[in-house]
Amino acid sequence: MNDLDLNLLRQAINVACRAREHGNHPFGALLADEQGAVLLEAENTVTTAQDCTGHAELNLIRVASQSFTPEVLAHCTLYTSTEPCPMCSGAIFWGGVGRVVYALSEEGLYAMTGDSPDKLLLSCRDVFAHGGRPIEVFGPALEEEARSVHAGFWLNF
Repeated sequence: MNDLDLNLLRQAINVACRAREHGNHPFGALLADEQGAVLLEAENTVTTAQDCTGHAELNLIRVASQSFTPEVLAHCTLYTSTEPCPMCSGAIFWGGVGRVVYALSEEGLYAMTGDSPDKLLLSCRDVFAHGGRPIEVFGPALEEEARSVHAGFWLNF
């Protein structure tokens, strides 16, 4: 990772802040090209859309796969405020994105959410490792900054 990656990761954390401000779970993602130009952003919309699949990464991939060719997506990086869940990891794989950078780890998130049956403990690296092509993964990074977006949020769940 480099300074550009860290700056884009901070932007994804800011998108997560917006998601929370809009009444959703605090997750955000963005897609950048090889030069670091942001192509798309997406917030979590689970609450406002009443859609359990409205995770930020899945919302992003849905639009990205309609907007860009597989050849373009293969050279893009998906930046996300929190490690992608197994559902989102599958979408990232099927969407053909070549690189993922995340801030807060799955373990770090679950440490904040408390005891819940809604945990699917499977890292994005494990999901990608079972695919037919490699996806480069970097993270966790900036965990304290990413954790701050979640502060107090999960007490009501």
